[in-house]
Formats: sequence, structure tokens, C-alpha cells
Amino acid sequence: MDSYRTKINVLVLLILFIFAAVGTATNAPRRKLRNKKYKGPCMAVNAIDKCWRCDPNWADDRQKMADCALGFGTHAMGGKSGPFYIVTDSSDDDVIDPKPGTLRFGVIQKGPLWIIFSKSMKIKLRRELIVSSNKTIDGRGANIHIAGGAGIKIQCASHVIISNLHIHNIVPTPGGLLRESEDHLGLRGEDEGDAISIFNSRDIWIDHISMSRATDGLIDAVADSTNITISNCHFTDHEKVMLFGADDHYEVDKEMKITLAYNHFGKRLDQRMPRCRFGFFHLVNNDYTHWERYAIGGSSGATIISQGNRFIAEDELLVKEVTYREKSTSTVEEWMKWTWISDGDDLENGATFTPSGDQHLLEKIDHLNLIVPEPSSKVGKLTKFSGALACKVRRPC
Repeated sequence: MDSYRTKINVLVLLILFIFAAVGTATNAPRRKLRNKKYKGPCMAVNAIDKCWRCDPNWADDRQKMADCALGFGTHAMGGKSGPFYIVTDSSDDDVIDPKPGTLRFGVIQKGPLWIIFSKSMKIKLRRELIVSSNKTIDGRGANIHIAGGAGIKIQCASHVIISNLHIHNIVPTPGGLLRESEDHLGLRGEDEGDAISIFNSRDIWIDHISMSRATDGLIDAVADSTNITISNCHFTDHEKVMLFGADDHYEVDKEMKITLAYNHFGKRLDQRMPRCRFGFFHLVNNDYTHWERYAIGGSSGATIISQGNRFIAEDELLVKEVTYREKSTSTVEEWMKWTWISDGDDLENGATFTPSGDQHLLEKIDHLNLIVPEPSSKVGKLTKFSGALACKVRRPC
């Protein structure tokens, strides 16, 4: 009897071991994605970061970063060649006559300006922050949170760089009078709660931003906006992440060109990474580790080139398709003409990508100078330091 019980116990233990092993194997890729604070030497892991990171004297030549963008936003100069403006005051009490030393005062000034911060701070914006042309908001060297209030709007502007910020918990704010520039006071409607909204603007670079939890989108680009690069960002905890082109009838957005490079689309994201209309969108070496409805969607003939990305479908998803075509605005015959290409992507855990259109387009567009993708097997390394960096002056960043 004891021998029989011993055999049963051994069998039970063996079964439990097998289940544990299977569970470990299934979850292994996702377990490797857990964020652990890196304590090793500085590593510049992708083509953009290699341009400026890991130099201990980076703070002596902050404006060097303006030469480091790649992709469609490569010409965004921000506040290069302009003076430095130091944010010393985290308040945002007066949106009509902003106080010198505040972020709002800096972004409405005329001419190029390179905006930095005197210390770490949390800024709760009472109303949307209107950023004028030729501005850089450079959060390196401090821990800067834009949180609990309105977000950032780039409207009818060019040459804007936003770098190294935490932007989260963005909420709608009421309309009213708002200082839009040094010499213009505008009457604005209610803001919907976008974290970063780009409207009728060009030559924009958004880099190393940690973003989560906005009422509307995390990044929207609409109304004839173009020449934009979004790189090295980390996105979590949001439903509708990015919208590029807001209207299926606004054909001027055919000129829109946006690059997404080295970004990590992380935990608790639902859809729109991005959702595109009309334009040309290059998605290169991004890491998609979480989505629920879809990762990449679009309509209105959007051209989407996905190269060297990693897509890891979650175990519990019944539909593991990466792509989504808006069916209310198209038929199968129509969307099969849209050029959506998956080239060198890593599709894991059952993820699938449905291509369409001209699969030879990459052979015809050398003139666009797209970022050359690295193998998708390197994506984990290329996006390892996505999001805001913990830079310190006189140390490698």
C-alpha cells in the first residue's frame, strides 16, 4: 500500500513539474520584458542615441542633440542657436500673463530658445501648453513630470523638439482666454486631454518621453502636420495611443510623413500604435509587447511600412492580428490596395500581420532616406532605454 501511494505521489509531482515547465516556457518571453533598473555602464544602443549619449560632458553641449534626429523629423532643429531659458518655477497660475521662470513663459517667446530645468519638478498645467516655433524642451538632468492637468499642443509651428519628460494623467481643461504667443491672446475651446497634440505643424521630434494615462490620445498629429519623428519613447496604461490624421475626408494629410523608431509599446495598451490616415508611416525597430484590440490600424489609403519590429501577442488574446483596417470607411477591395508591408518583423506567440498593396514599394523609395532597420532580433536591446532617462550632469547619460 505504501509503495502504491509513493508511486501516486511521484506521478502527481511529475505532472505538476510538467505544468510548471510549460507555464515557464510560455511566459518566458514576457518575463524577460520586466523592467529592471539598469546599473551598468552607459549604453548607447541605437543610431539616434549613439549621436549624443554616453558623453560625460553632454550637458556642456546640449544643443548637439538637435543634430541627432533621424527619419522624417531629421530636420527638426528646435531651439538650436538660440539662448538657454531655465525653468525655475513649476507653477502655472497665470495662463494670460505667464510669470518669467515658468515653462509657459518660455514656450511662447519669439525666436529660438533651448528650454532646460533648474531642478526636478512636477508641473500641473492649468490649460494646454501652446509651444511656438523653434523651441526645445529639454528635460535631461532633471526628473520632470507634466501631470495631473493639461497636455502640450504644437499648433501652426515648426522646428520643435521635446525630450526626456514624463507626461501622464492628462485631463480635459476648460476653454477661455489663453496666451498663445508673446503678442497674441486667444479665445480657445475646451481641451480634450491629449498628452501631446500636433496640429498643422512640421519638423517635430519627440524623443525619450515616458507617457501614460491621458483622457484622449497620448500623441495625435493632424491637420497637415508632417516631417515628424517619435523615437525612444515608452508608452503604457492607455487605450487609444496615437492618432495620425483625424478625418477620412481631409485629403491634405496625404502629405503627412511620420517615423516611429525604437519605441516600446508596453503594458496595458489597447489600440492605435498608431492609427493612420492618408499619409506615409515608417515603423522601424519598435517593440510591441502589449496590445488588446490591435497594434497598427488605419484607413483612407494610409501607407504603412513596418520594418524590424517585434510583435509579441499576449497569451489570453483570441485575436492576435497586429493590423486593423477601418471597415466603416472601406471595402476589402479598397483596403487591399493600401500598401502595408511587414519586412523583417518578428511575430511571436501567434501574432500575425496582414499585408496589402504594393509589396515592392521599398524598392522604389530610396529618395526618402528612411532609417535603415536593424534585425528584429535586436529590438529588445535597441529599445532597452526607451522613455525618460535618468541623466545627471557631469555623468554619462
